[in-house]
Amino acid sequence: MRRWYGLKKIIEAGLILVAAVLVILSYLQLDKTLTPDSTPPVQPVDQDGYIKWAEFNVPESAMKKAMKYDIESCESEIHIDWIQVLGYLGAKYGGKWDRYKSKDMEVLVERLNAGETMAEITKDMEYYDYYHEVYDTVLGEFLGYADVERESEVLPGETFMETRYGLKVYSPIASGYSYSHYDDFGNSRSYGYARRHLGNDLVGSIGTPIVAVEGGTIEHLGWNQYGGWRIGILSFDRKRYYYYAHLRQKHPYHLDLEEGMAVNAGDVIGYLGMTGYSTKEGANNMTVPHLHIGMQIVFDESQIDGNGEIWIDMYDIVNFLAQNKSKVVKDEETKDYNRVYEIDDPDYESYIRQQEASSS
Repeated sequence: MRRWYGLKKIIEAGLILVAAVLVILSYLQLDKTLTPDSTPPVQPVDQDGYIKWAEFNVPESAMKKAMKYDIESCESEIHIDWIQVLGYLGAKYGGKWDRYKSKDMEVLVERLNAGETMAEITKDMEYYDYYHEVYDTVLGEFLGYADVERESEVLPGETFMETRYGLKVYSPIASGYSYSHYDDFGNSRSYGYARRHLGNDLVGSIGTPIVAVEGGTIEHLGWNQYGGWRIGILSFDRKRYYYYAHLRQKHPYHLDLEEGMAVNAGDVIGYLGMTGYSTKEGANNMTVPHLHIGMQIVFDESQIDGNGEIWIDMYDIVNFLAQNKSKVVKDEETKDYNRVYEIDDPDYESYIRQQEASSS
């Protein structure tokens, strides 16, 4: 009897093990066959009609590859729009970019070059519009036409303006200066209160010139006990707010800066430091010199300030921006650094003309 009881227990344990293995195998199979256009983790749009939640986890390699297709085809009959490409892949993966394969992008581009339209390809993708809008809000103004100053290859020391289609945005760290960073978005912070880290820390040397990633208006300039000396810049289309924090203790900003003014992409705006984490203005209470850079994306004006703020992970964006750095030079009289090469961005020029017209 005891022998039968023991055998029964072994059989029951075996059946439980087999059942567990079947569940795991079915899960793995489901994971492999997830439908394209998988549902985002939360309902992306509510009754107000604008996006309330979004994340950005597109890898640097995918952004670079999609941008290359876009730039190379900008004058072609079939222009490959990099935001549409990324939007399609975002919908295909359900936002899970750890599934990204470069071949998926290549196949999509082949279909587009063969004459299919993005509308035809995405007609059955319920969430394509959602991912396209999110990625367009983040990256939509990064690429375009601009007049960029370049050195002459014929006349040494001379420069000229060249109209080109390409990146109009810059690394936040000036050319010639090193930094290190890792993906620390979402890490815990305890100063003041428990919270998540909503940015990316770029560790560097005190005094490293910091430049504007893109043009916009200075919304905030001054002291904050969490960010120390900091600058907040809202893009001209009011879709991206850049937060640059922990600037240098003395001479934290470029001397020309003031709240309300416009800056151009690549302009020097401040200097890396370690201020913050103190109620005492100007205190160096950070343990390591670094720039905290954050990007808030805005789908509705109500999200700019308040509980509806959406901050995204900038780690891969910072890596992506490293391919375009602003060269700077020091003014020995003012001790400020200034950009060497200018850029005439249509967005910046349009804003300046509007301001001049409204003031006249």
